[in-house]
Amino acid sequence: MVVYFADDPCRLYQLRQWVPVFELLDQAHPVLVVTRHPQTYVAVGRLTRLRRVCVPKLADLVQLYDDSDLKAAIYVNNSALNFHSLAATRMIHIHVNHGESDKVCMASNQAKAYDRVLVAGEAALRRYRAALIEFDERRFVPVGRPQLDLRPEPVLPPTARRTVLYAPTWEGENAANNFTSVDVHGPAIAAAALALPNVRVVYKPHPRVASSTDPGMATAHRRIVGLVTEAARREPAAGHRVLINADILAVFPGCSVLITDISSVGLDFLYLHVDKPLFVTDRRNDRARLDAEAPVSRCADVVDAATVGSLTGTLAQRLARDAYRAEREAMRRYYFGDLAPGESTRRFLGAVEEALAARQTDRRHLAPAEAP
Repeated sequence: MVVYFADDPCRLYQLRQWVPVFELLDQAHPVLVVTRHPQTYVAVGRLTRLRRVCVPKLADLVQLYDDSDLKAAIYVNNSALNFHSLAATRMIHIHVNHGESDKVCMASNQAKAYDRVLVAGEAALRRYRAALIEFDERRFVPVGRPQLDLRPEPVLPPTARRTVLYAPTWEGENAANNFTSVDVHGPAIAAAALALPNVRVVYKPHPRVASSTDPGMATAHRRIVGLVTEAARREPAAGHRVLINADILAVFPGCSVLITDISSVGLDFLYLHVDKPLFVTDRRNDRARLDAEAPVSRCADVVDAATVGSLTGTLAQRLARDAYRAEREAMRRYYFGDLAPGESTRRFLGAVEEALAARQTDRRHLAPAEAP
């Protein structure tokens, strides 16, 4: 089987979260990671012992596919370069994406190009129904989020303090996909969290926040880092810290509350820690639109221009009395179904087996074309 990843290392986070799942898949079906960028090829070698190859040229990719008995290709993003691989007709093509979120990019029209599209649950199906013309639901298979069956070693040491995690997303490729709070509310959010008594504040931004070339993003990020670093210097025992490259799933344990943007981070937290309060930001200050486009906001406190000034008090209230627990339980089922731990991985592996069986049953692609 092929795991196809054509992009440069700055997007490697999209593949990284799937690596442990692909290593499980490799036990049943040998997996080859196909890269197109030399630096990505090197970086993948540091991530996993899965077989890997680098084929920068399209002609070499075509030759690789023609010379190999490859049965399926899996894709973790919507890269335009995926279409080079999709040209192969002897494989079945499976799209898994790299998260579950309410971002606009999560319902790409490119989904129509794949034989199977694996999604988390009902929310994803509704997202596609609303976005796509001539939506063919037969291609879509709900499997949950296999990554959430993993339990990485926690990176935060135990503490008696309440831990506030601020984990914003980046600014996206365009305005429609810009849901970050960093440049509009980030420093105020950090300051509000640090103002709580008996608190540990952890800042864990999306990996691309730290490398953003947008002046507003870069300035705000430095300001947040400065606030948290200075607080840690003043009170070393508090444990305040900035984490840029850590696995977000390894940061969640030990956190008491999450403040995040519209992204997969909030939904992953919802699934894994439904018992803990959640705050969602709104850079557009349009609550009706936020509730319609990102249902997770209905079970969370919303941080926007009107509420960021009172955030310290709201955080204190939620830590003392969790007002949205029942709503979060219902929303977790909406996004992920009633999957027990481990079941998402089993569904994923089962969906791959079903796709391979369908390819084998439909043998027309394996035989030479017959003349009319």
